[in-house]
Amino acid sequence: MFRPTREPQSKRHVRTSYLVVGEGILADSKDESPAEPRPASTVAALRKFQFSRLGPQARPDRLLDRPARKELAEAMTATGRQPDSQDPPVPAGFTYLGQFVDHDLTLDATATRLEDEITVRELLQGRSPALDLDSLYGLGPNHRFDRRFYEDDGIRLKTGTTQGIPGGDAVISQSLGGFDLPRVGTGSLISERRRPLIPDPRNDENLIVAQIHCAFIRFHNRLVTELANKGVSSAVLFESAREGVVKHYQWMLRHDFLPRIVDPAILDEVFTQGRRFFEPSPDEQDRPTMPVEFSVAAYRLGHSMVRGAYNWNRVFDNGGGTLPLLFRFTGTSGNLSPPPSDPNDPESGTFEHLPTNWIADFRRLFDFGEAGRGDLGVPAAQFNLTKRIDTLLVNPLAELPLGSFGGRGQPPVDPVELNLAFRNLTRANTMRLATGQQMARRFDLRPLPESAFDNREGGAQLGEGLRRKLAENCPLWFYILREAELNGGKLTGVGGRIVAEVFHRAMEGSRHSIVRDPFWRPFLSPVADRNAKDVFEMSDLMLYSFENRADLLNPLGP
Repeated sequence: MFRPTREPQSKRHVRTSYLVVGEGILADSKDESPAEPRPASTVAALRKFQFSRLGPQARPDRLLDRPARKELAEAMTATGRQPDSQDPPVPAGFTYLGQFVDHDLTLDATATRLEDEITVRELLQGRSPALDLDSLYGLGPNHRFDRRFYEDDGIRLKTGTTQGIPGGDAVISQSLGGFDLPRVGTGSLISERRRPLIPDPRNDENLIVAQIHCAFIRFHNRLVTELANKGVSSAVLFESAREGVVKHYQWMLRHDFLPRIVDPAILDEVFTQGRRFFEPSPDEQDRPTMPVEFSVAAYRLGHSMVRGAYNWNRVFDNGGGTLPLLFRFTGTSGNLSPPPSDPNDPESGTFEHLPTNWIADFRRLFDFGEAGRGDLGVPAAQFNLTKRIDTLLVNPLAELPLGSFGGRGQPPVDPVELNLAFRNLTRANTMRLATGQQMARRFDLRPLPESAFDNREGGAQLGEGLRRKLAENCPLWFYILREAELNGGKLTGVGGRIVAEVFHRAMEGSRHSIVRDPFWRPFLSPVADRNAKDVFEMSDLMLYSFENRADLLNPLGP
């Protein structure tokens, strides 16, 4: 699920204030009314992630009141048929790759480092929403705070070890290295020892994104080994590996991930002709900002792609990987421990590492047949697809675990506050986010007609009064999902434009950039002829990271 960061101290998903360039600091109000900007001192500005606006602010009378937001949120999370992703279908791993990317784009790299050791230069570098994998690398192995993420050589990233299940079979009873995130391992509280030892703890908020983070650790470490074997000097080994990893990652996003979720015509226009609306002609020294329309609306598209349950591995098959369990077996949202432990109690349970029986079977999440490895396929009944991008969210998202948005202890008085759709809609209100119709006009597009808000099979079922409101002033997030719903499950129009331009700027703003280095081509695909064709997709990245071995992509076996 793609969501922005929260306040610095915990770097989670309930950001309570935003520094919007040209406006000041916008903080959530207790009564959910639109936020009033506060002036930002120079220090405050440096300490907050930099946001901007692509469109106008919505007038208060164009925003949905609480009863309307509640009605819309409940309609979006009602139990009903959840259509599969469009044709061709999208493997389910891309839902959570998208979340991993979100955490790269919105990492508050200085969140816990605002001591006098942090220079202004580091603050600036740590705050750019660039596709540079700072959620993986932090501020690098030479930084005295972030060297803890690296092995003693200061080049390779640390890996974690799972916890075997006593009495399990020959595989499950073992503790397997490299299949869990590294964890702190020290502290008087079990919650402290469970904490992931990675730059962005949000990558341990659900198990799929955590396992993808483990794959990226492997990606970096394998490239380090290969470069070292080729004689690359240790003095430049880390930066050489990082450049290779980042550029292959960006190539994969441009040529594999984005075309699966965004209208290809919009992507091709933006990546060949440049941006029209978002920072179209920045100076070389200008840092990218993050449009609130992307962070609070457009890139929350992934919430619609989430399934309620997955065929996780041979142990948790036939929908056994339910969404609540995928939250539970993490150190950030859960407690890594099976029932009867309480996942909302960080001190509950006995496991301090991921149980071995919860290692992902990546053959069920990505299609390796796309890379010519049909031997790594699984029966269709075991393979997981995303849900179509549309106006429906799976029902488990109507009641999030408290840990998924930074809460612990007592639940809110009104249960709707645990509803992800309600939280998204409310956050947009506090930001006075432009409506979908306003953004369409900003992009020289014709707004959706009134008929576009009629009820249709596979979409949210709305009452007549609410439909009339949305036809005039639709919250941007719902508007973008409805655009995709009408386009077979791909972002188009307003949503496609926002996502394409922000990704282009985020690649351009990275220290290592395929946008600024247009002649660079990928060279790491394990399939030789794909390198010759300049192909590097997520299946190639996973094959390279796991050494082209079925027993590493699925260590529990079929």
